[in-house]
Amino acid sequence: MRWLLALAFVAACGKNNDPPPPSSGVPGAKPESGPHGGQPTGAKSGDERARAMFETICATCHGNTGQGNGPAAESLPTKPRNYTDAAWQAGVTDAQIKDIIVHGGQAVGKSPLMPANPELEKDPEKLDGLLKIIRAFGKK
Repeated sequence: MRWLLALAFVAACGKNNDPPPPSSGVPGAKPESGPHGGQPTGAKSGDERARAMFETICATCHGNTGQGNGPAAESLPTKPRNYTDAAWQAGVTDAQIKDIIVHGGQAVGKSPLMPANPELEKDPEKLDGLLKIIRAFGKK
């Protein structure tokens, strides 16, 4: 009889070897799932993260309108790029824009005052969003 109890115990323990699903930490909350691999519902898209970065970091020099007239631009010895310049927009590739954003000005022979943002290599959606913002200034 003892062996029967042991067998039942072993069978019950091996019933579900899968780890529990991720939890939001809220008691009674539904397990997180969906196309974002468990990302919370309120997670921002790459475009939203790019907009937030542009408004808080990039606009300091490039301005909210992309004309290179942000609040810090006046004190810089090299004026920031004017993204509304049609000739510049036509003469630069998307890859070149991404390269200067990720690696900074000094890495591509431009102003060393343009900082590198290497963390964007791990967030291609955000980098693509910044590219869209910059390209949109050329269409205005």
